[in-house]
Amino acid sequence: MADHMLQSKMFRALLIGIDCYLPNQLPGGASYSSLGGCVRDVTLVEEFLRWKLGVPSENISTLTSSVTPAGEPIEPDDRWPTYENLVKTIQELTEAAAPSDQVYIHYCGHGGRVPTRFPGLKGANGLDETLVPMDIGKTSARHLRDIELAYLLKKMADKGLNVTLVLDCCHSGGATRGVRNLMAGKDFWLRGIDSVDTTLRPSESLVASEDELSESWRSLSAGATRGLEMSNNWLWRPQGYVLLAACRPSEYAHECVFDGRRRGALSYWLLDSLSRLGPGLTYTMLFNRIFGKVHTQFAAQTPMLVGEGDRVVFGSDRLPPINAVHVLQTDPSNQRVQLLAGKAQGVDEGAVFAIYPRDASDYTKFEERAALVEIDDPDSTSSWGKITVQLSPGAIESGAAAVLIGAGRTKLLRNVRLATAINANHELEAMRSLEEALAADGNGWAQVAEAADEVHYQVMINHRGEFEICDPAGNPLLNLRPAIKVGTAEAATRLVQRLAHLSKYHAVEQLDNSDAMSSLARELVVELYKLPDDFNPKQSSIKPLLAARSDNGQLFSPGQWVCLRIHNKSSRVLNVVALDLQPDWGITQIIPSTAGALCEELDAGKEMNIPLKVDLPSGYQEGSDVIKVFATVTAANFRWLELPALDKPQARAVRRSAEPVNELERLLAAVSADRQSLRHVSVASYSGQDWVAAQVILQINRQSAPVSSRLS
Repeated sequence: MADHMLQSKMFRALLIGIDCYLPNQLPGGASYSSLGGCVRDVTLVEEFLRWKLGVPSENISTLTSSVTPAGEPIEPDDRWPTYENLVKTIQELTEAAAPSDQVYIHYCGHGGRVPTRFPGLKGANGLDETLVPMDIGKTSARHLRDIELAYLLKKMADKGLNVTLVLDCCHSGGATRGVRNLMAGKDFWLRGIDSVDTTLRPSESLVASEDELSESWRSLSAGATRGLEMSNNWLWRPQGYVLLAACRPSEYAHECVFDGRRRGALSYWLLDSLSRLGPGLTYTMLFNRIFGKVHTQFAAQTPMLVGEGDRVVFGSDRLPPINAVHVLQTDPSNQRVQLLAGKAQGVDEGAVFAIYPRDASDYTKFEERAALVEIDDPDSTSSWGKITVQLSPGAIESGAAAVLIGAGRTKLLRNVRLATAINANHELEAMRSLEEALAADGNGWAQVAEAADEVHYQVMINHRGEFEICDPAGNPLLNLRPAIKVGTAEAATRLVQRLAHLSKYHAVEQLDNSDAMSSLARELVVELYKLPDDFNPKQSSIKPLLAARSDNGQLFSPGQWVCLRIHNKSSRVLNVVALDLQPDWGITQIIPSTAGALCEELDAGKEMNIPLKVDLPSGYQEGSDVIKVFATVTAANFRWLELPALDKPQARAVRRSAEPVNELERLLAAVSADRQSLRHVSVASYSGQDWVAAQVILQINRQSAPVSSRLS
C-alpha cells in the first residue's frame, strides 16, 4: 500500500478490541466469556496504520479492554468499549472528519442477537444484530444494535466520508466465542454467544430517536422487494461505505493461533493481505484473497463484502502509482537475485516479483519484464530469490526495479491431521491403516501433517463408525457421500482417493492470477442476479429484468432462476470459460457447454447474460455452487480442471487436449494431475500470459427462504 496515497486526504480510525467482559455473566445464565485475541488484533492494525500507512497517532482512537490477572482492564475506564463510549467516540469521529476523509472502523469482540426494538421493521419475532460492549453483564448496559450502527454510518456517508467498517465477530446467536475446541491438539475460539440475550435493559438510544432510527433503516431498503418486513442482518443495503464482515449471519467467526498468538481469522488475513498485495488494490481484490484464505481454512466461515467493492482500498476511484523495490545484487552462476525488501515489508517465502530494467517507467507493461523471481530466503530487510522465468536476454543489473506480483504459492499438497482415537482399539487400527495408505497412495495430493504443519483437513471417526473429513476447526465437510465405513478392507484406500479429490477441488477453487498488475486485473466483471420466480427462459427477455446493480448474493432454494452476467470491460476480445464447482464436489464446464468447444468469445465492452436454474442433487439439504469464470487473451483448455461428482465412478469423463499447448494449460494440467509430483505450483509464474479469474457463490438450502448472502 502506498504511503503517499494518504497525503491528499485525512485518515481517521477507530479501533475497538474487547478481551475483558466485566462482568461476563448475564442474569439469565448465559456467558459472554472474556476473550484472548481481540486487543492484539486491533493493536496490530494500529501498528499497520501508523508505520505502513503513516497515519498520525492523534488520528487513531482506541477503545480496548485487556484481560489482566487482577481481573480488571489496565485501560482507563473512559477508554473502555462500553455502549456510551462507543456511541460518543463514533459521533466525535464523524464531527471531526471533513468531506473526502478516510474513516476506518475495526471491531473485534463478541457479536450478539437480541429481540428487536423495531417490530414494525423486522416483524414481531425479529432480532437485532449487535456489537456487544464490555460491560454487558450489567443490566444497565445496552447493546449497540444494527439499526443504531447503520444510522451512525449513514451520517458519515451523508457527510461525504469514505468509510470502511471491519467486523471481526459472529453475526448470529448460533455460536459461542470463548468455547475451546481442543480437537487435534489445537485451540479454536468462536466469536459470539449461543443464545439470544433477552435481558431487560434501558430502551432509550443515545444515537437518535426511535423515529429517526426507523427512517434511516427504511432508507437502506429503498428499491428492495422484500415486502414490509426487513431481514435480520447487518446493514441491509450499505450506501457510501464498505463493510467487511467475518462471516454470514448464521456462521461462526473463528479465532485461533497464528504465528504463535491468538488472532481472529479475518483480522489476521486482512493484515496479511494488505501487507502482501500491491497498489491498485480494490476492496473486491482484497476480499477475494481474504475469502480464499479464511473459507479454505474454515469451511463453516464465509466472509462477506458489501458496499463499494470497486473502490480502491483506503482511497477513491483514482489508482495510485505502482511502487517497486530494487535489486541489490545478482548471482548469475546460481540464477539468484537479492532484493531490498524483506519480512519487515511483508515479504515472505514464496512471494513472486517481476523484474524490470532500471530505465523502465511503466510497470504495467508485460513486454518490458526481464524476469520473474520467487523468494526462497527472506531476511528482515532483504531477500534472496531464484529466477524462475527469464523473459529477456542478458543479466539482471543492480538497481533494476522489482514489483511484487504474487504473495505466495498455491499449495497443491494438503496436510491431513488424523484425530487420535482414545479408547477403541479398532479405531486406532483404522487410523494406522489410513496413515499407511496416505504414505503409499497419497499421489502427492495428501499427506499426514507434522506437528508444526498447517492443517487443511482433519479425519476422525464419528459415532456411526464412519470416517469423517472436517475442516481445520473440526467442522464436517458437507455432502461427502457415500459414507466410508471403518473396518472394511478398502476403507483406507477409498478415503485417500477422497482426500485427493477434495484437494484437487480446493486447488481449482483457489486458482487465480495473483498479479495485480495484469492488464486484465479489473477488466472482468462477474455478477449474479436473481430472476423472477415465473421466469421462462424460452419466453422471457433477461436484459429488462436486471436491476441497475446486482444484489450481494442470495441464499437460494432449488428451482429458483438466476442470471450470471459476465462483462468484458477491456478493449480486447476475451476468451471466456465458466466452471461450476458443484455441491457434490464435481466440477463441470458450463460455458461453453458444447463438446469440443474450448471457450466463448466475448467482444470488447460487451456482456453475456446466462440464465441458470438453481438445483441440489437428490438427498442433499444444503450446499453451494461456486461459479468460477476465467477470461484469457489466448484460448486455453480449461477442461483439464473438470472432476466427476464424489459419489460417481472415478473414471473421468473429461475432454482434454493430448498435451498442454501453452504455459497456462501447463498450470491447469498440474492442478488436475492424477499424480501430483510438485509440492507447490507458483501461479504467479504463469502470469505472463494475460488471464484473469472471478467467481460468484450460490448458497443453496431446501428449507430456507432467500436471505442476504455474499457475492465475491
